[in-house]
Amino acid sequence: MTLPTSAPPLPAARPARRAPPGTCDTHIHLLGSVSEGHLNPDRIEDPADDWDFDRYLQAYRDQMDALGVERTVIVQSILHGTDMTLVRRGIEALGRERTRGIGLVTDEATDRDLDALGEDGFEGVRLNYVHGGVLSWDGVEAMAPRLADRGLHVQMLLQADRHLQELAPRIAAMPVPVVLDHMAWPDLSAGIDTPGFRALLDLLDHGHIWVKLSAPYRLCTAPFDAADAHVAALLAANPLRCLWGSDWPQIMLGGAERADAGALLDALDRVCPDDDTRDAVLVRNPARLYGF
Repeated sequence: MTLPTSAPPLPAARPARRAPPGTCDTHIHLLGSVSEGHLNPDRIEDPADDWDFDRYLQAYRDQMDALGVERTVIVQSILHGTDMTLVRRGIEALGRERTRGIGLVTDEATDRDLDALGEDGFEGVRLNYVHGGVLSWDGVEAMAPRLADRGLHVQMLLQADRHLQELAPRIAAMPVPVVLDHMAWPDLSAGIDTPGFRALLDLLDHGHIWVKLSAPYRLCTAPFDAADAHVAALLAANPLRCLWGSDWPQIMLGGAERADAGALLDALDRVCPDDDTRDAVLVRNPARLYGF
């Protein structure tokens, strides 16, 4: 069966204001071509036509230069499943001193599997609670003590208004840091006072989680001001636990429109109350979490 393909990444675009020194883009994916292999047989789309790993890598370097990004976290893509060859290549190519990885393992991951993550520059494992995948919530709960022993954390994609009332107590009890990406995918139309989003703010306020202020383009259209109230509420709850990511190269869109990373950084700037908060989100917070 022929699969749909991702569109090529958007050209690098400069933000209105360059990112400060030490800025970390905490959420990108690095892909490779079909001919290079390393692909998940159960994927729902292929990487962009005629784009191999080296071409993706150069395009991301261009984005780093355009924004002023100096540090990066490469998140294993479900397109590549549990074969993390390309994340490992990306960490080496961009430099271990400024690059970290988030891996994808199964519920059956062995101690050796987890040891290898730490040895190779990974800081955590990802659980996709929205689309499913190879790692389950029960599996990661059981794995958490072993992750803690290795200094690894858990990154989750979930939907605040569907999942957090149920999961909040269990997340708070985790013995490792828990990072929720894409703002925990709230229902923007419902506002910030839904039980699920209030549970998110409570977890953040008490320091039980970190939240990536990433991918507003998946929730609304440019200039992404429909997400401003939610971003502002997250920053107000705990600015020292918020991170930023471009979600580059923006795959598996589900009908969303791609956004250039410069515009996404501008959207963060619009909501940040001051430069100290901006510096915390872009520089100091990721340095603490990822060990830069």
